[in-house]
Amino acid sequence: MKRWSALLLIVFLAACGEGENKAAGPSPAMTPGPAAAPPPAEVEVITVTPGSATITQDLPGRLMAYRTAQVRARVEGILERRLFVEGSDVKAGTALFRIDARTYRTALAAAEAEHAAAQAAFDRTEKLVNVQYMSRQNLDSAAARLKQTAAALARARLDLENAVPPAPISGRIGRALVTEGALVGRGEATHLATIEQIDPIRVEFTQSHADMQRLQQAIRAGQQKKADSAEVELVLDGGALYPMKGRLRFADLAVDPASGAVLLRAEFPNPHRELLPGAFVRVRFPQASVEAALRVPQRAVMSGPQGHSVLLVGPEDKVVARPVRIGAMAGADFIIGEGLAGGERVIVNGLQKARPGAVVKPVPWPPTARPAEKPAEKS
Repeated sequence: MKRWSALLLIVFLAACGEGENKAAGPSPAMTPGPAAAPPPAEVEVITVTPGSATITQDLPGRLMAYRTAQVRARVEGILERRLFVEGSDVKAGTALFRIDARTYRTALAAAEAEHAAAQAAFDRTEKLVNVQYMSRQNLDSAAARLKQTAAALARARLDLENAVPPAPISGRIGRALVTEGALVGRGEATHLATIEQIDPIRVEFTQSHADMQRLQQAIRAGQQKKADSAEVELVLDGGALYPMKGRLRFADLAVDPASGAVLLRAEFPNPHRELLPGAFVRVRFPQASVEAALRVPQRAVMSGPQGHSVLLVGPEDKVVARPVRIGAMAGADFIIGEGLAGGERVIVNGLQKARPGAVVKPVPWPPTARPAEKPAEKS
């Protein structure tokens, strides 16, 4: 009985302890605290400051070879051989093709013989005229005959030279348009190949005559100054700039009645043959310069139904939306006409993370290079 009484007492005490634990709830050490707030989003900003800027306009254009020459067959014959590698660079005077020249060599030999006979006849006639054995009329006839044979000889030599068509200019030659064994030069000068000089390379573009007039009016009114530089930039696909600048070489004096635009032409160095004729590009053309302009990168300006706006980092690093009115372009930047006064911090990168009223962490744009971390010292 004593044993059973002891067991019942142990069970009763254990049940009472478990009930007290449930009533007390979990211990303070096991209770989770409130969730930690995430750190502010990092955004890249610029501080808008007034300064001089050159107004530019991106105009569509097309690349063209600086010079183009067609290699043509000037004599008739069978094309025997191509003497160049297609797509290679050739120098002026380099032999490009060889046409069967047996007929022309024979004609040259006959012309040389006729010329030699005419020369001998002229010499004999001249001696006889000097001793008054023949009349002066005979000497004139011999001289005329000598000139005719000399012209025939020159023509025979030229035909033989033309049997090996040379490169008229230095440049890059394209594919051969005629294969070996073809009859060329019969009835017309057969087009054999084309040579293009692409260093430097040209780009032709057009500018609206109405835009030119508005620019001239602004310059006359003193609102803008005429750009001093004639240098232009080339904008490639994807927005990248061609590393070398070009120069404006030609501006047409007439307006195209069909498009209402003026034709312009610029030249760019192309030493590595990166630019090829026929490609469409954009030319960044300087128009005028303005003082105290407020420039903002194009990526920082947002467009919406209400117009354009930018996001600023205001007091306490809170994001503020500000409507703006954009003006002309200055390279890849917008010139702000209204909405900014200078000194504002405009968000350039991280717009998707910034919301009006949210607190952000502004860093300079472009971000400054961080110093290299020092390796840990060995103990």
